[in-house]
Amino acid sequence: MKFLGSIKEYLQLEVIDHTRCSVLKESIESSLTVLWFTEDTNELIIDGKQCFFKRDNIVFLTEFHRVVAKNIGQIRFLRFNRPFYCILDHDTEVGCKGILFFGASQLPIIKIPKEEIDKFETLWKMFSIEMESDDSLQIEMLQMMLKRYLILCARVYKSQENYPDKKADSDIVREFNFLVEQHFKQKHTVTQYAELLYKSPKTLSNIFSKIGFKTPLQYIQDRVMLEAKRLLRYTTLHIKEIAFEIGFDDIQTFSRFFKKHEGVSPSEFKQNIAKEELPTLKE
Repeated sequence: MKFLGSIKEYLQLEVIDHTRCSVLKESIESSLTVLWFTEDTNELIIDGKQCFFKRDNIVFLTEFHRVVAKNIGQIRFLRFNRPFYCILDHDTEVGCKGILFFGASQLPIIKIPKEEIDKFETLWKMFSIEMESDDSLQIEMLQMMLKRYLILCARVYKSQENYPDKKADSDIVREFNFLVEQHFKQKHTVTQYAELLYKSPKTLSNIFSKIGFKTPLQYIQDRVMLEAKRLLRYTTLHIKEIAFEIGFDDIQTFSRFFKKHEGVSPSEFKQNIAKEELPTLKE
């Protein structure tokens, strides 16, 4: 089921399985996707990485993630674009700058607690019913339901992850990651983002240390690496072109950066991809 608004608002709600999973490969500009797995034993390749999901896992994807279904049961699929929901009024934890979609280098995954299942099930049923409505209030109802869905997910995510308790700290983390998503091709240092946030690099590092996962620099470098690997895997651009595309002045600097983080050079990475894609010969 799809909703299409008068100013390009887009919302799609489906239940998919292995016979109807081509939607996972579709690329919709400015879109965000939520996958709720309702059966065990699911395997997806996300940006070339093997990922396994169990029943009542939910994963949050941006338009930049490349997804290939290897083995899936049944999935409740929700996709919307930013004109539908992520407008300035929704610049909160459940907007496009929110904790669920704050950066494409992340892959937020939650497990719905047993005591929360009924809430999710009820909301999905109401969501499905409203998708079939046809009146002037439909878009407002759908936006309200989407917000409620994201709020439920955000609460679970915050309870399952070591996320900053203070609102001021969480706002800075969200804003930092959103800025990285916008500027990672041009800005590669923590100082550059600290200036945009009117904070010192040390303040940013202290906030991120409370999370205990990555430093601000690691977030930046992970996003750059993700884009580099996507371009190497999915495009025919030359390595020199890719280096310039993501903000490196010369191929040597890019190659050193890539090998430091991936363990192989960009050319070796591309060769390994080609080997993976060769058909297996049967005896």
